[in-house]
Amino acid sequence: MKKQIFAAAAAVMAMSATMAVPVMADDPVSFTIFNSKSEIQEYLEEAAANYSAENNVNIEVYYSNDTVAAHLATKYSSGDPYTLAMTDAKDVYSAGAEYGYDLSGQDWVEDTDYEITVDGKVLGFPVCIEARGIIYNADAIEEITGEPFDPSTIVTLDDFTAFCDKLVEGGMESPTAILKPDWSLAAHYLQQVYEEREDVQGFINSLYAGEADLMNDEKFNALMDTFDALKKYNIFKSAPISAEDELVHMYTSEGGVAFQFGGCWDWNDIIDFDYTGNVGIMPVPQNVEDDFTGKLVGGGSKYFYVDNSEYTTDEQRAAACDFLNWLVYSDEGQTLTSETCGMVSAFKNNEKTCSNDLGQIVKQYVDEGKLIPNYDYDPDDHYSVLGASMQKYLADAIDREGLAGEIENYWSSVTPVQQ
Repeated sequence: MKKQIFAAAAAVMAMSATMAVPVMADDPVSFTIFNSKSEIQEYLEEAAANYSAENNVNIEVYYSNDTVAAHLATKYSSGDPYTLAMTDAKDVYSAGAEYGYDLSGQDWVEDTDYEITVDGKVLGFPVCIEARGIIYNADAIEEITGEPFDPSTIVTLDDFTAFCDKLVEGGMESPTAILKPDWSLAAHYLQQVYEEREDVQGFINSLYAGEADLMNDEKFNALMDTFDALKKYNIFKSAPISAEDELVHMYTSEGGVAFQFGGCWDWNDIIDFDYTGNVGIMPVPQNVEDDFTGKLVGGGSKYFYVDNSEYTTDEQRAAACDFLNWLVYSDEGQTLTSETCGMVSAFKNNEKTCSNDLGQIVKQYVDEGKLIPNYDYDPDDHYSVLGASMQKYLADAIDREGLAGEIENYWSSVTPVQQ
């Protein structure tokens, strides 16, 4: 009797287990996304919610103001990493190299030239392409000159200063504005001193070795001459370190100034104000004409990597990969990238027009092969340390020789980044 009861109970349990399998299989997979582009947080949250509802998954999108590397390190130390993390390229080479999932077999790899590969494994999914240069407000310029503005006529620093003088004579007392943050001054402007070279790594190696002589370096001096011109005509010249970013963007947007150094990411800030329209971006003019003349500096900007640590399941990784493929191949994903977020897609199959006016111009430079590649191997504290040096130079607290010395001393004192 007991055997019969046991057998019956076992049969019921077996049937229950069998019936439970499809129920478990239908339970949604949950995964997390870390977003490091604050301007798209709202759009990414909305897209993730819609995607979750349509694909039986649960996605949570997080943003942090903390330094990306430090924030991710904290998440790993607590055993709670993000399934999908959006980082800068250098973080893919560090955190991604240790924790990243190999994406080499994904279809989208064939549709981009901007993926990041480490030790033969594709680890970085390019979120977008960004580039930097001199942003101009053509409407503001044409109101002064009475003529259509052609940015291609401004190639050299002499061209630029003559044009600024013309604007001053026409009534625009201060034609430029300068963003003060360390990331803009060091990670973007100073960075071009490294990037605009035939042998970028060779120059970086000379900095590490303490052999570089910036005061006798043609490119350094050409770019700093241009920076001096931006300082000369700066509307915030009397207190350049006190000028908040919002003020710079407002003056550019509303035509109070004609020029500011920046990138296509500034678009979302520019349109927050009484935007005149007809804002564009052009290469940084210099009195050195070389293979980099007439080009913007940029490339893949922000990368997703999929976590491959013990804290993430195979199901979560698969769901994250599906989301990346959705971004590349679905109409909704392409629309999110190009139109909603206004980013320049890094994928050849995306033919949607970027809603960002600056991004549209960047896309033209990309298509024409006029993009100088980013250098992605700076030490983690590069832009904070040398950004402070550039701020001192902006405020005339140090001269060019002092700035050159601080740059040289920094590089010769840090440990070379492994590549």
